[in-house]
Amino acid sequence: MQLPREVIVGNGTLNRVPEVVRRLGLKGKALVIVGSKSYELAGKTVCGLLEQAELKVDVLQIKAMNIKDLTTVEERIVSTRPQILFGVGGGTIIDAAKISSCTQNIPFISIPTTVSHDGIASPLASIKGSDKPYSILAQAPLAIIADTEVISQAPWRFMISGCGDVISKFTAVKDWKLASIENKEYYGGYAASLALMSAELVTENAEVILSKQDEGLRVLLEALISCGVAMSIAGSSRPCSGSEHLFSHALDQVKPSHAMHGEQCGVGAILSAYLYRADWKGIKKTLKQLGAPTTAAELGVKDADVVKALEIAPKIRPERYTILHKLNLNLEACEKTARATGVIS
Repeated sequence: MQLPREVIVGNGTLNRVPEVVRRLGLKGKALVIVGSKSYELAGKTVCGLLEQAELKVDVLQIKAMNIKDLTTVEERIVSTRPQILFGVGGGTIIDAAKISSCTQNIPFISIPTTVSHDGIASPLASIKGSDKPYSILAQAPLAIIADTEVISQAPWRFMISGCGDVISKFTAVKDWKLASIENKEYYGGYAASLALMSAELVTENAEVILSKQDEGLRVLLEALISCGVAMSIAGSSRPCSGSEHLFSHALDQVKPSHAMHGEQCGVGAILSAYLYRADWKGIKKTLKQLGAPTTAAELGVKDADVVKALEIAPKIRPERYTILHKLNLNLEACEKTARATGVIS
């Protein structure tokens, strides 16, 4: 069970980097992984603060999270032998730091500049171009420093995606419980409760989040971090990833690069909740309130793409038992589900 030792959330918390470094007893070399935008937004400042903390700083900019970029990061770690890795950026950058630090057996610190999904705190990461379209287990961050002033500069769509990812925990936990009942799979009540509490927190504070003020961003950040902790406690993504995530991964295969992960998971949660005869209308209402997509058109895909994605979703991970595996829907049933929920017209 891997849990972060330090979690600092708030306005101006970037300035507390030296304090965290000293408290964690970090010395020697630090490698900072950034993207071009995140370097200007926060990476440059982080490097200066690390030098103030008397660390020798090396910076590596990457463009995407694919096998080639991951190899570049790992080669830099091997050649420079840093004692600590910093991921400064969005999910792609943090995933790169997460996986490379795990394979090279050094700790990493997560400094997010966006909040589009729960990867900022989780022990899981995904690699584009690999044979697995879903996340794999890596390691949890040693610390998380989330500066709301920095994150607030990202496009509002990133916040909406983060909300969609958190709200989708309602169905992820149902799938985990189902797998426990029918397949005797391990089910952790505490981790499940933590994930559900995060989804409830975002739902109850939709108005606050909509205000686009610091308080709402803190609510979303704390919910996303709690989801990451839930996965660390569970030792897998089970409390936070179920049929709705399989739908998102399937849609990525059917129609790549049309919507953000959290946006797709939100729509997936509407469909899955309907299949559970749960409160799918409540999920849809909250998503609409936040301005998140609730239809195929709003995701930028065709109706047929949604239906096809729902049909092939169980095949993405046959071993991850969900409501989609239990019902084994044919194309006609998938279309009926999507039409009944208004996801397709």
